[in-house]
Amino acid sequence: MKVVILAGGLGTRLSEETIVRPKPMVEIGDRPVLWHLMKIYAAHGLTDFVICLGYKGYMVKEYFANYFLHTSDVTFELATNAITVHERSAEPWRVTLVDTGIDTQTGGRIKRISRYIDGTFCLTYGDGLANVDISASIAFHKEQNALATMTAVQPPARFGAVTLEGARVSAFLEKPSSQAGWINGGFFVLEPGVFEYIDGDATYWEHEPLQRLASANQLRAWQHTGYWQPMDTLREKNVLQQAWETGHAPWKVWT
Repeated sequence: MKVVILAGGLGTRLSEETIVRPKPMVEIGDRPVLWHLMKIYAAHGLTDFVICLGYKGYMVKEYFANYFLHTSDVTFELATNAITVHERSAEPWRVTLVDTGIDTQTGGRIKRISRYIDGTFCLTYGDGLANVDISASIAFHKEQNALATMTAVQPPARFGAVTLEGARVSAFLEKPSSQAGWINGGFFVLEPGVFEYIDGDATYWEHEPLQRLASANQLRAWQHTGYWQPMDTLREKNVLQQAWETGHAPWKVWT
């Protein structure tokens, strides 16, 4: 089963980082968030990736073209222009990098990679991490007889909630997870039939396609109650960074 990762957006809300690189290449620890995502899927046996490129996509290509340099010890013989790789270490991944256009929207990017898809596939965004049980979501999807399964999450609210009785605060709950209700968590399991619900490059996956799938009774929700953290802002990037540095990164489901 293939895993499609959307990695072409501008990431304007994280401009402190994305002015020089695409958001999926922003590092958590010493590895791009894209690598962390791929490790999550690989932990569930999914190692065949299709990555949708756009803004500064060449940086993603260069990263994988030189992947062994990032993961191995090397000796350079400058006089002979020779390279010796010591203790080569590389992931057993197959990575297809597809230019899907600078201005193409999320739905359009998905439609553009349809020629690389030959069956049920996973889809996610290249800018958020979670300890989603990918295997369980796939099993759920196969039971539903629908074209699309969306992982639904309840994100923690940014602010505390209070219960008031007149001017008296009767209860206070810091950042309750249920305040915002269920939302799209960004991890999907899909059938090729979803491509028929996408009109073209200007289509946002989150708008018409998902609405049409829901109206056609072809969209299911698999509920994830564990860790989920987007990376839309510098504050959220720092949350992920701190979790990694302290050794408490819930999305690290690999060994």
